[in-house]
Amino acid sequence: MEASISLSSSITTFKLFTCQSRASFITASVKPPSIFSNNPFNPLISHFGQTPKKTTIAPLRCSAASATLETTTTTATIFHSLCYIVGDNIDTDQIIPVEYLTLVSSNPSEYKKLGSYALCGLPSSYQTRFVDPNEFISKYSLIIGGDNFGCGSSREHAPVALGAAGVAAVVAESYARIFFWNSVATGEVYSLESEVRICEECKTGDVVIVELGESRLINHTTGKEYKLKPIGDAGPVIQAGGIFAYARKAGMIPSREA
Repeated sequence: MEASISLSSSITTFKLFTCQSRASFITASVKPPSIFSNNPFNPLISHFGQTPKKTTIAPLRCSAASATLETTTTTATIFHSLCYIVGDNIDTDQIIPVEYLTLVSSNPSEYKKLGSYALCGLPSSYQTRFVDPNEFISKYSLIIGGDNFGCGSSREHAPVALGAAGVAAVVAESYARIFFWNSVATGEVYSLESEVRICEECKTGDVVIVELGESRLINHTTGKEYKLKPIGDAGPVIQAGGIFAYARKAGMIPSREA
């Protein structure tokens, strides 16, 4: 389904392509803050040249099978989990094969199934399964990858499947542009960039901590620490639960209760 927000104070219109679980068609006249103005992964929202509206996003606390997430502000977010290591060019068909794209994530049981199929398209050279048989949640809530993570065809199901499997964040050298944007738009996972090739220095099952505020990853198994690139303006949007949830909390579009 296609959703569109038309901005009355600008000639710019951005469109978000999203499955029916995410939003119905919305048209709203809003005064847009200049979020993402410095974000290089910005195919959908243009820089409006206005002062951002100061907004407080409610603190988020959640837990997965093996990860904890704690935050009082976006910059204080910490993930503590086992990690799962993948290589370069992990495409969306490996993340969630095409035969499972009929699952609708707005349906709780089907969202749960999406988690069970996350990364099931990886080749047999990956001897450790990401999600154990007959399970829906992975014990690895942090994925560490190489270059060009999320390449291939565009599908919102890719970050949604990872989120359904309990993934809190992916740390990779680089991302396919559309995967990065879908992860922000859906609010399912934090897609973080490493400054060095971490995937060759960590092993699946290592205990790691990611600190968003400090932009670093600490491998407690090896004792090594790695610098990450700051997530920037995408952080509050992911924390809010995606682009539409952020827009509602920021007053850009009416709330569901309105």
